[in-house]
Amino acid sequence: MKNLADIRKEYASRSLDITDVSADPLEQFKTWMTDALEADVNEPTAMNLATITPDNKPSSRIVLLKGIEANRFIFFTNYESHKGKDMDYCPYVALTFFWPELERQVRIEGIVEKTDVQYSTEYFKSRPIGSQLGAIASHQSQILKDRNTLEEKIKELTLLFKQEEAIEKPAHWGGYGVTAHKIEFWQGRPSRLHDRIVFSLNDSNWIIERLYP
Repeated sequence: MKNLADIRKEYASRSLDITDVSADPLEQFKTWMTDALEADVNEPTAMNLATITPDNKPSSRIVLLKGIEANRFIFFTNYESHKGKDMDYCPYVALTFFWPELERQVRIEGIVEKTDVQYSTEYFKSRPIGSQLGAIASHQSQILKDRNTLEEKIKELTLLFKQEEAIEKPAHWGGYGVTAHKIEFWQGRPSRLHDRIVFSLNDSNWIIERLYP
């Protein structure tokens, strides 16, 4: 294997100045997300979600951002999964986006809460039927001894709902929204002297500062 310590990449495509960013970090995020979409980066909505387990250990995984509504970052999952139980225990979470093609990263810290049932139901209706059936069939994060068990369950559900015009959202599945209190925008620069602009919420006002790289 190649010596990992020898791997280097020089970031030099862009810069980020504190005078260049929007006064509203949500608007700045939307601008960067638009840039990522237009640049056709790989999985632009993929974000690392970090949580705290009930035994106070960190845990993280990749989920997909599905919208920004009412100043919240929205995603959907199984409420009974490991991450769902983590968020029941501790509502403080962190999100990280990384777009290597643009040499950019966004870090978000905030508080998570479930979206209302109607909102989750409307999104569930918009999903492909395969994803709907998967949400019903999967006991997410629980031990699955045989892949065939899951595939047989999907077959059963496909036959069961074949004549149904709409599939009802399962109670154990729905949305979460993260309300941010800190958002950092990172732009790669040469010699590891990266640009870091951080927004911190003070009461209802965003304070903008530059950080050392």
